[in-house]
Amino acid sequence: MSSLTLSQRVAIAINAQGHELWPAIAGFGLFFSLFSGYFMLRPIRESMGIMAGVEHLQWLFTATFVVMLLAVPLFAWLNSRVPRLHFIDWVYGFFALNLLLFAVLFLARDESVWLARGFYVWISVYNLFVVSVAWSLMADVFDSEQSKRLFAFIAAGASVGGLAGPALSALLVGVVGPSGLMLLAALLLAAALLLKQVLMRWREQGGAGRAGAARTESPRQPVPGNPFSGMTRVLASPYLLGIAGFVILLATASTFLYFEQARLVAELFPQRDDQVRVFGVIDFVVQAGALLSQLFITGRIARRMGIRVLLACVPLLVCVGFVGLALMPTFAMLAALMIVRRVGEYAFVRPGREMLFAPLDAESKYKAKNFIDTVVYRAGDAMSGWLKSLLDMVAQGAWLVALVGAACAALWGLLGWYLGAQADDKASARQGVAQT
Repeated sequence: MSSLTLSQRVAIAINAQGHELWPAIAGFGLFFSLFSGYFMLRPIRESMGIMAGVEHLQWLFTATFVVMLLAVPLFAWLNSRVPRLHFIDWVYGFFALNLLLFAVLFLARDESVWLARGFYVWISVYNLFVVSVAWSLMADVFDSEQSKRLFAFIAAGASVGGLAGPALSALLVGVVGPSGLMLLAALLLAAALLLKQVLMRWREQGGAGRAGAARTESPRQPVPGNPFSGMTRVLASPYLLGIAGFVILLATASTFLYFEQARLVAELFPQRDDQVRVFGVIDFVVQAGALLSQLFITGRIARRMGIRVLLACVPLLVCVGFVGLALMPTFAMLAALMIVRRVGEYAFVRPGREMLFAPLDAESKYKAKNFIDTVVYRAGDAMSGWLKSLLDMVAQGAWLVALVGAACAALWGLLGWYLGAQADDKASARQGVAQT
């Protein structure tokens, strides 16, 4: 062991083979860039949501869903016209220009309620799109076997970015203001584009496009299909419909907790600076916990126990947490459950969810996946937002919401177990075809 080089030691530590080390680091860096930029802006988004009115959050969620309905066909159309090698260049370039526009608007009218609402909706769209496309890239670059070993480490880049982003925001917001943070986020998008080039070049040498790997479509061609083929492919596939259901249940649990968090923070911390500080502390704890899990636990669970355990364990913990919230509806209990849910999502559910797409074709990885990650996710947000409002009208306090949330989390866990088993079977079958 003492004769191993530093790079060999690092490769062993992250479950990578020697030739996969630098691509894995590039993937880590890409997610670090994306999440550093997003988490610099996230505390601003949360305070904008409160500024726009906690009682109007369900309208903001609905507006986000409507924007998704309009945007997804446009991005799918672009995906059918632009080779996969360059699709992300267009997507990230578009969002970088949007960031520059918001930077100018915040310099001119930083107290506008409508600007706050617009920014809240836009960044909710931005976050889902840039992350969904990044995971489509990873599912395209790495094959199923590689994804089980490497996706946890790559996802850790998001957690490190989630730690760095709030820290940078706290250090720089007093100097450069919100507009300066938006400019920096645009530069980080440009850095992600450079790392994407590295990954797509390696794909043909050691990744999913290498000689001897399972057959896959050329990234030099656009993804087949029309602007609505992502939706039609989901509706035609029980497997993809199952993933869509999994995402809706995830969004329901997340939205219930998010609305309760916003309500309690608005009541207990009326000043915007205090609100940003509370959200920042929660974000820091979440990202630190997710990072430790991603580095030391996730990959080992995926290899030894399969994807089903990654997808089922967190929902069951959330189910227990909702029952605890029904019995003891305090901010401390809510914050603890929120942290467990988010740590579990980043460390286990998200990597496991992305592994579900690794055995699939390019149209499923880009179009169907993007439809699920954006339209389906935000539809779940919007529906659960209105359901939360209805439950609040029926019963005062958090107990009824918590019980409904517990039931949804139990279904979420059962579906995760089923999908993980299906993914493991698909990966085994595809590897068998490749070997023959």
